[in-house]
Amino acid sequence: MDIPLFTDIIRICTYFFGVVGAAIIIFGGIGATVNIILREVWKKKVTYNEIRADLTGKIVFGLDFFIAGDVLTTLLNPSMDDLFTLGAVVVIRTILGYFLSKELFQVSTS
Repeated sequence: MDIPLFTDIIRICTYFFGVVGAAIIIFGGIGATVNIILREVWKKKVTYNEIRADLTGKIVFGLDFFIAGDVLTTLLNPSMDDLFTLGAVVVIRTILGYFLSKELFQVSTS
């Protein structure tokens, strides 16, 4: 059963989550680049581990938004192929997020 208003709301939210996830990752990359330049040119007292930790945190947070968007996309078209694809994407992104979080923890404790 297809409800047009519900479908449109889901599509808008999916797009929104994708844009927010990309913006967070881009913001993290730009911030890391600026911090590297400040560290090298103006000798700002920030370590590469702090820069890496901040960037990693932004990447993990952005991936969470992408997963939310993928889940909403699957609500619109819940075929078995879409469910398997969603499962694979969520597993890959979750594993990536886990290892990035693990690296972030190791960087922040060293």
